[in-house]
Amino acid sequence: MKRIPLLLFLIWIVVSTYGQQLKGTVYTEQNTPIENVHILNYCNGGHTHSDSKGYFVLSNITIGDTLTLTHIAYESMEWIVNTTSGIQKIRLKEKEFALEEVVIIPKMDALNLLSNIDLKTKPVNSSQDILRQVPGLFIGQHAGGGKAEQMFIRGFDIDHGTDITITADGLPVNMVSQAHGQGYADLHFIIPETVEKIDYGKGPYYADKGNFNTAAYVNFKTKEQLESSQLKLEVGQFNTQRLMGLFSVLNRPKHHAYLATEYIGTDGPFDSPQHFSRINMMGKYTGFMDNGDKIGIQFSHFTSKWDASGQIPQRAVDDGSIGRFGAIDDTEGGFTDRTNFVIKHNKQIDAQSCVTSTAYYSHYNFELYSNFTFFLNDSINGDQIKQKENRNIYGLESKYIRVYEAKKWHADFEAGLTIRNDQSQDNELSHTKNRLELLEPIRLGFINETNFGSWVDVKLNIGKWTINPALRLDYFNFQYTDALIPSYKTDGSSQAILCPKLNILYTQSSSLQLYVKAGKGFHSNDSRVSVTMNNKESLPAAYGTDVGFIWKPLPQLFINTAYWYLFLEDEIIYVGDEGITEPVGKTQRHGLDLSIRYQTFKYLFWNLDVNYAFARSLSEPKGEDYIPLAPNLTAVGGLYVMFENKIYGGLNLRYLGDRPANKDNSIVAKGYTILDVNAGFTWRAFNLELQVQNLLNSEWNETQFASTSRLQHEAQPVEEIHFIPGTPLFLKVAISYRF
Repeated sequence: MKRIPLLLFLIWIVVSTYGQQLKGTVYTEQNTPIENVHILNYCNGGHTHSDSKGYFVLSNITIGDTLTLTHIAYESMEWIVNTTSGIQKIRLKEKEFALEEVVIIPKMDALNLLSNIDLKTKPVNSSQDILRQVPGLFIGQHAGGGKAEQMFIRGFDIDHGTDITITADGLPVNMVSQAHGQGYADLHFIIPETVEKIDYGKGPYYADKGNFNTAAYVNFKTKEQLESSQLKLEVGQFNTQRLMGLFSVLNRPKHHAYLATEYIGTDGPFDSPQHFSRINMMGKYTGFMDNGDKIGIQFSHFTSKWDASGQIPQRAVDDGSIGRFGAIDDTEGGFTDRTNFVIKHNKQIDAQSCVTSTAYYSHYNFELYSNFTFFLNDSINGDQIKQKENRNIYGLESKYIRVYEAKKWHADFEAGLTIRNDQSQDNELSHTKNRLELLEPIRLGFINETNFGSWVDVKLNIGKWTINPALRLDYFNFQYTDALIPSYKTDGSSQAILCPKLNILYTQSSSLQLYVKAGKGFHSNDSRVSVTMNNKESLPAAYGTDVGFIWKPLPQLFINTAYWYLFLEDEIIYVGDEGITEPVGKTQRHGLDLSIRYQTFKYLFWNLDVNYAFARSLSEPKGEDYIPLAPNLTAVGGLYVMFENKIYGGLNLRYLGDRPANKDNSIVAKGYTILDVNAGFTWRAFNLELQVQNLLNSEWNETQFASTSRLQHEAQPVEEIHFIPGTPLFLKVAISYRF
């Protein structure tokens, strides 16, 4: 009988110390949550990883167990479990990048991991460089930094954003029913040095991404706090200057705030100076309330203006009428500004659930002057057009997230709601002369477009399997009031679309993961088109699938490859430059993506992204079924060195192959290969860097189109390549000081 109390005591010890759950959060030394930290129980092999809030749950924990925490950007550490009560806080120190510490786990998003690797090893010096951090995403600039970039990905010429969803800290960047083009995405309000993370994915497989998410999505996340303040000055050829400042104004354990500003000016390499200038301002506050709630408030504003030489016809260069950097109409250009206000709130309900909400407001002005056909339509005054709008955007997104834990399975549940309203006043297309004289209004009206969205997303982890079914519902109300008709009338229509998704991952080991993704997405059409279509094809669907794997055959080598397929019901496009609708019909694309990251030595990194696509229209006869400007083959590669974060440099090569410029491939848009190089060193608080773009001084066309135009002296119009030349050899020096 005396042994019974002792036996019960021993049983109590075993029960209370074995098989328990450990809950914790992982932070930086500056109190910022760290995502994707791998947590391994050295004693029994159990493992998990931290989520976006740094939170993790690890089962089968015994007092005295040793946990190993690893992350590519932070020093590894061993942590001994001395209690399982409450939520434990663990802090990691930053370190030099090490690819060998990347561990493949079931919850890991490999594509986001690639972008995190690139941000650590490749320089980012402009908003264009930010977009180039997305593997497979190619860009071309129409106006030297004035207009939004033209983008190419997965066999799409997506113009300025028709088939890619772009957000920044949850704020939509794409403009619906925009004066220049549907989905217009101008990211120039982002200051590159404030970007902390790039979240992206390819294909229509993501329930929380709605309109325009067919080929891909990208979300840029800015820093919540600064390690230090910084001043940076850049000076380059073509009268180029850039001044950037980051200023930490509040840095307490629970409250962080900073200001950022940027000025850019350049004349560009063109015969007619661009007189380009852009000013950016940003302020951001992040705080943790006494009840545990997290609050974020963000304000940003940018304004830019420029003159442009526009796209020029190849024949004018060939006959010597103008040089490669000349112009037919050098009165093109414009100005734009955008003011953004974002409020974020995170409510931690309990250890397993939270509610995250984002409210935003954006005011946007746009005025653009272009001339694509010269004297084709008006032989006296020319064909210059003005596109203008004044826009307000209101939006709210809220999502509930809950984590379910059991011995043999784990699940993440997410349900969300979103609403967005765009009001575009005086949405205008007009025929003008020299920017000053209005010759003829072509389109003018008021657009009011509202989008309601909701989704449910479940990620179920059972052993080595992750099964992710999801469902999204979107409803649109389109309204357009034509100001050019004699009597007031508002045309309207509405339509809804249901998009199911299913992703399955099999994590065979910590070095190999296989996946299959399938889903339905969509891009909306312009309101001016939708109100006249009687609810038909206002929200054409896209159906896609990916089959691929993530593999680490060596500790320092990371490989991601996938075969993908995408079918679109209709690519009907509103052509803002002409005020007309251009039907494309059904299309299909398929191809291969390959991404490789290799850390040859501690200080040497190598990356390669190769993307092949086969794009065809299904509504045209064979031989006339090419999709104009759809890229067939792109590649980006580079070598980068970094010695103890003091001396660094790199070579970066990007290749875009020849591609059809019209439907029968009789006109070809020429490809190019461009080599950039940079080198720099850090001494105490100073950093000095030399950047050389287009090191080989190659002649290349940054953007090009098969257009029909007529010069003033010509009797007949000509269809041929019209292009904007790419930057020649360009040197820039940058010096920065941290304090």
